Amino acid sequence: MTLFSSTGRRRFLLGLSGIAVFLTLTFQIPPAQASTFEDEARDFVSKLADKAIRDLTDKTVPRSKRIMRFREFFNTHFAVSGIGKWILGRHWRKASEVEREEYLSLFEDLMVVSYVDRFAAYAGEPLKIIKTLAVDDTNATVFSEIHQNEGAPPVRVNWRVARKDAMYKIVDVVVEGTSMSNTLRSDFGSIIRQRGNKVSGLIEALREKTATLRAKGS
Repeated sequence: MTLFSSTGRRRFLLGLSGIAVFLTLTFQIPPAQASTFEDEARDFVSKLADKAIRDLTDKTVPRSKRIMRFREFFNTHFAVSGIGKWILGRHWRKASEVEREEYLSLFEDLMVVSYVDRFAAYAGEPLKIIKTLAVDDTNATVFSEIHQNEGAPPVRVNWRVARKDAMYKIVDVVVEGTSMSNTLRSDFGSIIRQRGNKVSGLIEALREKTATLRAKGS
């Protein structure tokens, strides 16, 4: 799915991946005692998903407060600058300092306002962890499924977990083979090409998109 066009399945998958990112990144709670890194990564994903489902899907909380809460979570626990820079790719080098600053601010806004309503609509489908594989001493992938209602097939969600010192973070989420970070990188690159190969064209598109999303919920 792209945030700027309408292909139903990609929209659904990226929506789920956005929820998945926030389910794990909004809480940096040390995992319970575990014997291996794989166990720790698995426990980290399981506990944070449970806590997020319990704490972040309250439809009675005003939207303005949910936006503030998500923004705080995102800034505290997500490497906004690093991820945003990676998504922009080679175009980062061409951007001016002013463009970089505005781009990162708009990227943050886009993520926050895009997913705040998806949490409110989340129906609490259970997440089942299938297995965990360590890539090395600091990176692991947790394989899971989100089981849907009404007999629909489960959605496969892979969580890339990175460990630094005693902290654990999700660095990417892959839903049914679609990486959220790679999808955004492709989408942003396409927009830049369509708008004169200039970062300013992407910034203009992000301004338009975030304004539309804000107005939708007002």
